[in-house]
Amino acid sequence: MLLQNRSAVIYGGGGAIGGAVARVFAREGARVFIAGRTQTKLNVVARDIVAQGGIVETAQVNVLDEQAVEQHAAAVAATAGRIDIALNAVSFMHDQGTMFADLQLETYMLPIDRFLRSLLITSKAVAPYMGEERSGAILTLAAPAAKMAVPGHLGHIVSCAGIEAFPRALAAELAPRNVRVVCIRPHAIANAPEAGSYTNTLFEQKAKAAGLSVPEWLSGAAQTTMLKRLPTLAEVAETAAFLASDRAGAMTGAIVNLTCGALVD
Repeated sequence: MLLQNRSAVIYGGGGAIGGAVARVFAREGARVFIAGRTQTKLNVVARDIVAQGGIVETAQVNVLDEQAVEQHAAAVAATAGRIDIALNAVSFMHDQGTMFADLQLETYMLPIDRFLRSLLITSKAVAPYMGEERSGAILTLAAPAAKMAVPGHLGHIVSCAGIEAFPRALAAELAPRNVRVVCIRPHAIANAPEAGSYTNTLFEQKAKAAGLSVPEWLSGAAQTTMLKRLPTLAEVAETAAFLASDRAGAMTGAIVNLTCGALVD
């Protein structure tokens, strides 16, 4: 097993991506601690993990509450002895489609503030309990927008650029502690909307503006990739398990492109 005897914290563990990763981490032998805003969603993931014979604990935590996140990380470390892996899979609804002339400051700043704030809060909380004698791994997620030039996506694009810069900068600081930091960059995930992802609402708005259904819009997005398809939740989760394992022990400060070859600048 890739993650035997490892402890993993997954923020956003009740969501489509976080839940998929939690299930794979547990399958690979990790003791999984899933945290999120909605207990009912966490319970669904936990039941699946227990049914597979895995070990999981849940906690209702708001990642924007710094004190709550720190207390949760301390409790996880006290229970498991340490934290080996952390994944921030938390997402926030944001605007995609408002042109610059009509863009309000609050709308522009929302994804920049919330995504980057959550990355700092969660990383600071887990880092003291990671690394040293045994390698630790902090994983983050980014959309491919940082490399795109798409009208009406200013706040989203700038936030994605910050999300990708964060792991490179943090990796340099945590390397002496034997902690790796890696960002996974998937495209729109083919089956995430049907798995309950917030992207269903986001994509629905974009599809409606183009006179399409969500499946039609996703099909069009797939045509912008080299493989003419979009990544799946399973592919994202399996990649995360590899990156969290010692088999990826030489990789840090890196962006892992899981976009099926998105045609970006």
